[in-house]
Amino acid sequence: MSRTRTETRTAPAPGVGRWFHEHALFLVCMAIFVLCLAGMAVTGLQVYNEEQLEHGATAIPFSDYLRSGHFIEATFENWESEFLQMGAYVVLTVFLFQKGSSESKPIGERTEQDEDPRHARIHPDTPWPVRKGGFILVLYENSLAIFFFVLFGLSFWLHAVGGAEVYSEEQIQHGLPGVGVWEYLGTTQFWFESMQNWQSEFLAVAAIVGASVYLRQRGSPESKPVATAHHETGA
Repeated sequence: MSRTRTETRTAPAPGVGRWFHEHALFLVCMAIFVLCLAGMAVTGLQVYNEEQLEHGATAIPFSDYLRSGHFIEATFENWESEFLQMGAYVVLTVFLFQKGSSESKPIGERTEQDEDPRHARIHPDTPWPVRKGGFILVLYENSLAIFFFVLFGLSFWLHAVGGAEVYSEEQIQHGLPGVGVWEYLGTTQFWFESMQNWQSEFLAVAAIVGASVYLRQRGSPESKPVATAHHETGA
């Protein structure tokens, strides 16, 4: 196996510029998220009010729309699938492998992620849960998956809350009774909304896992080095 040469790059000078440089990936992604969420809210209000007027109802202001089932359902229906995808991916990559993929741990080798933190050397920068040990450490060593599955559960419930409101409005418009959240969870409409998002998320995961075996992106940690053989697994 060839040895990887690490290039040293000049770091920005201390200050705001350096702080942004060190956190740019998170900050840029959050900025794009906020812009897209705002765009979704603005256009969603227009769509909702057009539908209201078509059915002889009155338009609502922006503040009311943000509390409406239409906005809540649309938002958390998507968040639900994203958090499910990430939580499942975190857990599946503990046990499952894909030969040649940069998204998989090397096959038949122990990695740093597999090491038991109870045997780690303690130093001042060691996370507090590792130094504490016990049940706190058990939670901490599974905290990434727990984090995503808790967010999935909350989003799943809020999707149902918003969806029940929208579904009930449609039912009433057709002279039928509305439904509660638990009743809505038993409808095919709710599971259609969920499954149409879940399938796309797992397709995306399968695509990056499979594509990273043969395709490269120079400079990205999601890709193997460009000159690395297809069969080599891991970063």
